[in-house]
Amino acid sequence: MSKIALLGYGKMGKAIEQLALNAGDQIVLRIDASNTGELTAENLKRADVAIDFSQPEVGFANIMACIDAGVPVVSGTTGWLGRYGEVEKACKEKGGAFFYASNFSVGVNLFFALNEQLAALMEDWPQYRPEMTEIHHTQKLDAPSGTAITLAEALIERLSRTRDWKNEATDAEGTLPILSEREGDVKGTHEIRYRSAVDTITIRHEAHSREGFARGALQAAHWLIGKQGVFGMKDMLGL
Repeated sequence: MSKIALLGYGKMGKAIEQLALNAGDQIVLRIDASNTGELTAENLKRADVAIDFSQPEVGFANIMACIDAGVPVVSGTTGWLGRYGEVEKACKEKGGAFFYASNFSVGVNLFFALNEQLAALMEDWPQYRPEMTEIHHTQKLDAPSGTAITLAEALIERLSRTRDWKNEATDAEGTLPILSEREGDVKGTHEIRYRSAVDTITIRHEAHSREGFARGALQAAHWLIGKQGVFGMKDMLGL
């Protein structure tokens, strides 16, 4: 049994809570916009591990609070990644444990690996131009999604003719266009296409529920307890 602090108590936080309780874990702290004053070192230290699925504007502060309190922290919050290097440095300096994933679904992480392999294969076929579409529910605040950025960065690393990405439709040479759509209660769809004059190659991942994300986050929390360092899904899954 693990003692867990939930930082962010929206749909994902509640889904993780239910799975954790079913697994025999104890939720010792729940933080949302109504009780941010309870996010103290004293309260955090009651937990074996914290799981952060909050909002972009507070994600960084939540993570740093956990590291300062000596509590391992798993984060799935996006929109703060410009300060990732600061978290990594603080974690290493203080001997902390930090686990970040833009997406905790096992299926999505297999999709990440497929994206890397396809991009490497396409290096020798310049007639194919890559593009990406990501679709999420209307309550998702950041665009593109963290998952889309992870996909884009891996593609750019392996496809030398693509140098950067933009969150817009563009024909600029060397730029990967990412189209972000927000509709209904879509859990998360990511599609990568390679177009040529004669055909299109497409790979696509579509989430049917939030349970896959919640299960992966809870698995990461259990896995992180007792470790030191900065980790991601490749470490946990051995990909």
